[in-house]
Amino acid sequence: MRWLKLIMLLAMIILMLAEVEAAEAEAASLGGVSRFLAERSIKCNKYPKICRARGSSGPDCCKKRCVNVGTDRVNCGRCGHKCKFSEICCKGKCVNPFTHKKHCGGCGNKCDQGTKCTFGLCSYAN
Repeated sequence: MRWLKLIMLLAMIILMLAEVEAAEAEAASLGGVSRFLAERSIKCNKYPKICRARGSSGPDCCKKRCVNVGTDRVNCGRCGHKCKFSEICCKGKCVNPFTHKKHCGGCGNKCDQGTKCTFGLCSYAN
């Protein structure tokens, strides 16, 4: 009888270790995102601090999703402010990267003084 209890205890320990290893493997496969963030049932409208956690999509909460209003085309500058089809969101403002001198071809790509941004390239037509 004593051996049976010992074997059952050993089996429980082995099962617990297997669960811990599985949890660690799952966390590693999430690329550093915590299990807390991985759960889809947790929404930022109830828990806004999850948007500031490591691995989050952004620090701001819009429509129950973590976003970055500085770069998100659907929530540019504020929740629900959508950029037009040809625009991107740079520093919270919708800009046209094909013609914008400070964001030519992409955010922060500034053309030199005296040059133009054409087709997303500085000095293309010169």
